[in-house]
Amino acid sequence: MSGFSIAIAGLGSRGREVYARFAHDQNIPITAVADTDPARVAEAAETFGIARDHCFVSADELLKQGKLADALVVCTQDENHFDTSVRALKKGYHLLLEKPIATKEEHCAEIARVAAEENRNVVVCHVLRYSPLYRRIKEIIDSGGIGEIVTVSAFEGVGFFHQAHSFVRGAWGNTKESSPMILAKCCHDADILVWLIGRRIKSVSSFGGLYYFKAEKAPRGAALRCLGDCKAKDGCPYDAEKIYFTNESTGIRKGNIGWPANVLTRDVTENGIREALISGPYGRCVFHCDNDAVDHQVVNMEFEGGITAQLTMTAFSPVVKRTMRVMGTLGQIEADTQTNIIMTSVFGKEETAEKISIERENENHGGGDIRLFNAFTALMTKGESDTSLTSVERSVESHLICFAAERSRLNGGAPELLGG
Repeated sequence: MSGFSIAIAGLGSRGREVYARFAHDQNIPITAVADTDPARVAEAAETFGIARDHCFVSADELLKQGKLADALVVCTQDENHFDTSVRALKKGYHLLLEKPIATKEEHCAEIARVAAEENRNVVVCHVLRYSPLYRRIKEIIDSGGIGEIVTVSAFEGVGFFHQAHSFVRGAWGNTKESSPMILAKCCHDADILVWLIGRRIKSVSSFGGLYYFKAEKAPRGAALRCLGDCKAKDGCPYDAEKIYFTNESTGIRKGNIGWPANVLTRDVTENGIREALISGPYGRCVFHCDNDAVDHQVVNMEFEGGITAQLTMTAFSPVVKRTMRVMGTLGQIEADTQTNIIMTSVFGKEETAEKISIERENENHGGGDIRLFNAFTALMTKGESDTSLTSVERSVESHLICFAAERSRLNGGAPELLGG
């Protein structure tokens, strides 16, 4: 097809501020939207010129209509991905599907099966494959510059404020209502390891749990909510007023009116945020929420050929960052997503440093968001498929790793065999 149109199910920060913005900037028609928040729907209708009769209160309502676009961008909550995706595929939509694919292993496989049966494209938003930093790492590996890969060590620092926002107070805090954190957050990391190593996974073991964000760890004088009479707030970095008002990375008094403040309310003024903290879930004490998501986890992996990899995920980092060390028979690569610097050490030679440049306006996920969207656009308009395109068939393996890791963790680290 020479052009295409999209509909968007789910107008959270990803649906509204990433994919809708990209489409609008590229003059790709947004013909329909759905979200459970009427204010978000009304704002999207006005911003993107969407007809009122193509605005819906849920993905279910959108999918009850005839086919309204060529592709559906699925940004609903995790537990809704399966039903929305299968129904949309059968309706004739191609999909740009936010990770995770689904919250159950068999549902991931079913989406892939239906996509093949309906001859529809499903591209999963594993955006890290598209970031310039990880693409450069892949180039170095494929060039043979560090010899054969033997082992890889990956680290994800979630960030203390991101953990509190998303995985304690927020939508992913309770796994019964979302998905295990190793899937919701770290399927990105598993996908990158699969892509860089280029081998099939054989076995997984995992340890971790919820260490800190629970009632018995509450400091003396902690109240149920941050705004009010909390006696512990001065020394608590998780105090909601600090995170949403004064934190250098997130606070609106520092000039940030985007994520995460815009998740609380569309009124990202001091009064609007304060009101949301007084009455909403993001003002709760992190030690008195309904959360069960882990705050630290280690995953050990063995790939074909005896290659090993290890992933550490922790809430307890000062910033949101990923680092990676790829160790080969002739050298090593070290990379840091915060500095965008890659250090390559070839044994017996001087270490080299390479700074990866990213355009500030498109820096989401290290520049991966816009590049993934552009790859999806090329697929839809020209039939061009990037060799690293995160199709549902490719993305399933990362999910199998995460499901196996969670089973292992719940079973005290017992190994899980994969790949036959």
